[in-house]
Amino acid sequence: MSFVQVNDLCIHYELAGNPGLPVLVLSHSLGASLDMWKPQLSALAGFRVLRYDTRGHGQTSVPIGPYSAADLGGDVLGLLDELGIEQASFCGLSMGGIIGQWLGIHAPHRLHRLILTSTAAKIGSEETWNARIAAISRDGVSSIIPVTLERWFTADFRASAPETIADIATVLEATPATGYAACCAAIRDADFRASVSSILVPTLVISGSEDPVTPPQDGHFLARSIAGAQYVELPAAHLCSVELADDFNRALVGFLAS
Repeated sequence: MSFVQVNDLCIHYELAGNPGLPVLVLSHSLGASLDMWKPQLSALAGFRVLRYDTRGHGQTSVPIGPYSAADLGGDVLGLLDELGIEQASFCGLSMGGIIGQWLGIHAPHRLHRLILTSTAAKIGSEETWNARIAAISRDGVSSIIPVTLERWFTADFRASAPETIADIATVLEATPATGYAACCAAIRDADFRASVSSILVPTLVISGSEDPVTPPQDGHFLARSIAGAQYVELPAAHLCSVELADDFNRALVGFLAS
């Protein structure tokens, strides 16, 4: 268990792998933690893997919100600086993909490759996010767990992997309501539709064909907008890195090694 202070934020992170290996940063979804990436670790033995809890999540501190994409992206740059990492590849899912887009636009010199998973240049509407923030503030994160799990995983996976679903529900329930709501605001206000085409970092876009949150058309938009971007679609819902971990890992490692 490791922590580092970045400005007013105490970031919880895990850095594994030999110092000589290329660095890959993994950035989780809203309501998750760095443990979301456990299904990827064995496949990433050829990399120095940096996982971290986004502000307001896991064991990272919870500053007063709302947050912005610039806050979340700046946290990553601060973490890299503190760890002495000049450049890394970055893989972000959903909210993590919002962070990845911000980094690709504003700090491309810090990125080697970029993987945007189950994300969009603009996720949802202001009305939807404001309603989510109000519900969380009123009733807590536990009130949205059932509908969140339905969006994150297909019915078949929920039925076949009850222990995985239970573990993820536990992490979701433990997410501080204030941090969750503040990150909702960051996602609500992030709109890269007019600027994502400025990303010049080699990019892979991964979408889930059954994803109701960021459906394939969102991934297609990113892949069309980013010059030279590759696109992979998996028969899964939002958390495709968990639901179809082996397929996701093959796509991820294949792109990083290409």
